Amino acid sequence: MDNIDNVNKSLLADPAPLGLAGFAFTTFLLSFINAGILSPASVSVVMPLAFSYGGFAQLLTGAFEMRRGNTFGFTAFTSYGSFWFFYGIMVLLASMKIITLPATGIGVALILWGLFTLYMWVNAIRLNLALNLVFLFLWLTFIILGFGSYYSLTDLTRIGGVLGIITAFLAAYTSFAVVSNSIKANSIPLGPAFFKK
Repeated sequence: MDNIDNVNKSLLADPAPLGLAGFAFTTFLLSFINAGILSPASVSVVMPLAFSYGGFAQLLTGAFEMRRGNTFGFTAFTSYGSFWFFYGIMVLLASMKIITLPATGIGVALILWGLFTLYMWVNAIRLNLALNLVFLFLWLTFIILGFGSYYSLTDLTRIGGVLGIITAFLAAYTSFAVVSNSIKANSIPLGPAFFKK
């Protein structure tokens, strides 16, 4: 039975590039708004992407990571996929005037996501440099956006938006590297882990 499971796992494609791409391109779009590059009205374009690519694609990735026995990938992709559903539902309900969105509440929620990302980053430093940087910049993004929202500081929100763009770029690079390396081994560097597992 173990041999069958090992063979089945070896035949499964790596789902991580899909999840990273879904995360990256949804984060790019929202971060362009937070950084002031796109108008706040553009959030209506983020919504469908948040549900489909940022949300559903990452939840799907998390399910496949669980099947592969990857606890880190399962936790990360399922959590951040759920984040995009949380964000999308929150904005949708607010646009329908069903709920109000107090800046302090959003700020605390983002800071809590920052704390979650911090403990994921602590574990990501044992994987490779690319993932290490994705989680480091995502942690900084959540914390800066959280305090920007809590204190209603536009400048902090814009800084958080710029950090989000960097995070999205790093996630897109990591996705690209994993896809490229699946075609030709070690063609795109991911960088060494800081600590061994």
